[in-house]
Amino acid sequence: MSGEFTYKGAGVDIEEAAALVGDIGELRRQTEAKRSLMQSFGLFAASYDLSDYKEPVIVTGCDGVGTKLDLLLQHDQLEIAGKDLVAMSVNDILTTGGDPLLFLDYIGVGRIDKTKIKRLISGMAEYLADCDCILAGGETAEMPGIVPDGMIELSGFCVGAAEKPKLIDPSRIGVGDKLIGYPSDGFHANGWSLIRKIISANPGLIEDNEWEQFLAPTRLYHDVVAGLREKQLDVRAMAHNTGGGLPENLERLLGDKGADITIPRWEVGAVGKVLSFVEDAEAIKTFNMGWGWIVIVPADQSEAAASIQEGALVIGEVDGSGTVKVEISN
Repeated sequence: MSGEFTYKGAGVDIEEAAALVGDIGELRRQTEAKRSLMQSFGLFAASYDLSDYKEPVIVTGCDGVGTKLDLLLQHDQLEIAGKDLVAMSVNDILTTGGDPLLFLDYIGVGRIDKTKIKRLISGMAEYLADCDCILAGGETAEMPGIVPDGMIELSGFCVGAAEKPKLIDPSRIGVGDKLIGYPSDGFHANGWSLIRKIISANPGLIEDNEWEQFLAPTRLYHDVVAGLREKQLDVRAMAHNTGGGLPENLERLLGDKGADITIPRWEVGAVGKVLSFVEDAEAIKTFNMGWGWIVIVPADQSEAAASIQEGALVIGEVDGSGTVKVEISN
């Protein structure tokens, strides 16, 4: 009787899962071009040698892709999902002044489809290689009866480190400091519950040739951070603008100092089509409004900070009002 019951018969193929680990080996190795794990990949936990840091402080973050994942699956954009997953956590690490060192993923599926999972991981690996962060491990969980076929659960976790004296301290923000906005490539990976509702109520709103750009991955801002370091600018704070739009994300940094911000109307590609259904006040507190990254520097360094990346603008000033005011110029 006991022979009638096997793990594979219950829907979990551990041999297929083990084969997948081997298949993604080359993708993972791409992420170790400049940094390497201390011990071999594939142990029960990953280790990284921090001895190059004099006063290391560990910084961590975790996030997902949210309901954007539904549309990415519908439009077969698995690589973008992998990139979104990395950027949502890596960008958060960068705001601290830290270096993203290790990334781990969690993928939950009803049954293992090696081709699809490898495409997800290829997107992760591409972004991780770009910012010199190691794909240190992860978990692919096969859960028949829990995760429906065709659906994917996706989470990411990043571990970074910073020299203690170089940690960015937002308490140093002062009245008169300038806010520099750096462009996003789209809605990134927040606000998609509202976006999906608008699209569902307006079939055909997004045309076939617009979907790829509309679903553009969350931008990595490691190049901006590298530029700020190269110019040795006095960065008071950095914000990665995701859920909560501009006001909430900046209020975390500004406390009772407040800021006055004016931004141009965001009408890139099909973004404007969606925003036409949303009142400005609602859009401002939901989306990044075209500015996925904001840096706060002293006023006399604002031009240098904006010169780091094409499209960057001085969008506001710390004004001591106690509130973050955001207006859209027409």
